[in-house]
Amino acid sequence: MNFATALLDAREMEEADRLTVAAGSSVSALMENAGRGVAEEIVRRWPPRRVTVLCGPGNNGGDGFVAACHLAAAGWNIRVALLGPRVNLKDAARYHAEKWRGSIEALTPTSIDSAELVVDAIFGAGLSRPLAGAAKETLAAASAQSIPIVAVDIPSGVQGDTGENLGAVESVLTVTCFRKKPGHLLFPGRKLCGELVITDIGTPEDVLDEIAPKTFENDPGLWLAALPRPHRADNKYTRGHALISGGYPMTGAARMGARAAARVGAGLTTIAVPEIALPIYAAALTSIMVKPLLEPGDFDALLKDVRVTAFLIGPGAGVGEATRKRTLAILATHRATLIDADAISSFKEDPSELMKAIRGPCVMTPHEGEFKRVFDPSGDKLTRTRRAAAQSGAVIVLKGSDTVIAAPDGRAIINANAPPTLATAGSGDVLSGIVLGLLTQGVEPFLAAAAAVWIHGAAASDFGIGLLAEDLPDLIPGVLRRLYGA
Repeated sequence: MNFATALLDAREMEEADRLTVAAGSSVSALMENAGRGVAEEIVRRWPPRRVTVLCGPGNNGGDGFVAACHLAAAGWNIRVALLGPRVNLKDAARYHAEKWRGSIEALTPTSIDSAELVVDAIFGAGLSRPLAGAAKETLAAASAQSIPIVAVDIPSGVQGDTGENLGAVESVLTVTCFRKKPGHLLFPGRKLCGELVITDIGTPEDVLDEIAPKTFENDPGLWLAALPRPHRADNKYTRGHALISGGYPMTGAARMGARAAARVGAGLTTIAVPEIALPIYAAALTSIMVKPLLEPGDFDALLKDVRVTAFLIGPGAGVGEATRKRTLAILATHRATLIDADAISSFKEDPSELMKAIRGPCVMTPHEGEFKRVFDPSGDKLTRTRRAAAQSGAVIVLKGSDTVIAAPDGRAIINANAPPTLATAGSGDVLSGIVLGLLTQGVEPFLAAAAAVWIHGAAASDFGIGLLAEDLPDLIPGVLRRLYGA
């Protein structure tokens, strides 16, 4: 397994430290490396200035003391403030605090008087209670005065496993160790972290083999080997046949999805449409085939075509009984299926009917509103997406600026390459089409979903400001060229 972009929760990070110490390192040495890394990142970005280092009572505070020592040795004007009595410091944190030769004052809002930079080394990613008291007041004062804040590990008050804000303020830079945490990528934590840098503290990579993390940041290294590539012997059928259930009067969603499926490599793409909608679809599409549904049994007849390798239903389908029945008919084929938008919402009265029907490869791509119609919305985004995948047996893509992709077996990927320009009508329909195109070519659902989400973000980034959803399909080949050249 490629653990290069593994994300470690608080328990896994503790285990990584334990295994590192068991292999011969000391906690003190790891702390020295972490604090030195923070100081180096600060020196890299700013000229010497007045800095207040805010230290907490645990290991995060120990990192802060190390950073203070290194900055002072480099000639910087350093002031150190500690939360709580000095006697509360233990072990490695106490050792590094004793190496600090300057004064240590009580942490209060006055600690940042005249500061031009603040280092937040109060609490790390394991904090699970709301930030309060002097810590909260002091960081709030720094934010109110627009003093740049550098966070050690994660901004104090951001929950490292979930990204939940428990009272944090925004940092301009966060320096973490070994691997990112989920809270670095999930909002609002992602915004509060500012620029994120990983520093090497000497943790050996092979500890990940024992930890076996199941959460990752989306990256081509996770799925590039599974991405289909054209071969000389291919024909349109070997590259798969995608079938989309097209809606009326909302026709644009299915059309954009179809073009995206074709652009990502589906050999044939067909949209099955109501007879009344045929002129609209036919006039707008050329290489995409349009099949009018003239009789009640026409759609069922299409499902019997064994050359169709994947289905998409939902975009523009309309919420109701007809969409519900058609979704169940598609799922009964046990072939790869993507369920999106109205097809999800059509099961809001009885979500269990949908879950029971999923017996083959399946991906669902809800946004938050659609998700809560059929799944339990409680908990953080990562937890509820994982729970929904386990409950349904489908790969769940919970869309947003921090899209989470979860598989029924517990694997999860958090995407971080989506630009804000994707917040435009129809972009989700294009994403569905990309997933469909990859499913059509036989890509395993979890990897197809992860690859599609990344390609979608990369295509939008290539276009920049002014993006419309219909621009996205034509940008896909450029992204694929870069990936194939990698």
